[in-house]
Amino acid sequence: MYCNVRLDAAIAIATDRLRDVSESPRLDAEILLGRTINMPRSYLFAHPEDELDELTVERFENVLGRREAGVPMAYIMGIKEFWSQEFAVSPAVLVPRPETEILVSLALCEIPRDAEWEVLDLGTGSGAIAVSIACERPLCNVTAVDNSEDALAVAAQNARSLAPGNVTLELGNWTEPVQDRVFNLIVSNPPYVRADDAALASLRHEPRAALTAGADGLDAIRVLAADCGNILADGGLMLIEHGFDQAGDVASLLESHGWTGICCHND
Repeated sequence: MYCNVRLDAAIAIATDRLRDVSESPRLDAEILLGRTINMPRSYLFAHPEDELDELTVERFENVLGRREAGVPMAYIMGIKEFWSQEFAVSPAVLVPRPETEILVSLALCEIPRDAEWEVLDLGTGSGAIAVSIACERPLCNVTAVDNSEDALAVAAQNARSLAPGNVTLELGNWTEPVQDRVFNLIVSNPPYVRADDAALASLRHEPRAALTAGADGLDAIRVLAADCGNILADGGLMLIEHGFDQAGDVASLLESHGWTGICCHND
């Protein structure tokens, strides 16, 4: 890309370069250029004749090159919308996805608005699930566990900015940090991708440990099925995200550990 290029020309060039890596190449190009010049997208439409100087072109080339390499937009921008809020994200955590919002929705259907429940989010990553529940049910005590210090740092940032006061973070593997506690509700979006899944190629920039769980993708869910019953209150509920073709296997796992009332919800 050349210096002194117009904004509209820069967008056109970038759009062409992103066609093979993005489902929305023009939108990505506009967002990245707006970020580069620190202006909203509306400015790009209103001032297409403005030109980029050499330094700005270099900065735009940098972010454009990262997107061409397949880096998710969320990592480049440092934010991702989830449950109508902007969450900080980094390569230490999975990019929150719209389908995971069903966990939040199902949880909120169960938690009365005036409830002071103890809620546990296992494998919290960015904290998107825990923080979203905490925002909607501020009387609840929400505990978020992850075994990655870097992930918990991101979750802490989101908790401070979006739900200060009722989110507690714990470092450790699954239920280990909370063995002496009892919860009314447990939620988790654990790793559930098979280790040889071809889809992992398109997810190479996201943390592998947060994606894969053994040969069949169920290793993490086996742990949850075995251990979570020990810290769940009588009449309590556990909500787990799993793969589109894993419902039968997950149900069998849960049944083998004494879970009842098992049902599956499509996202």
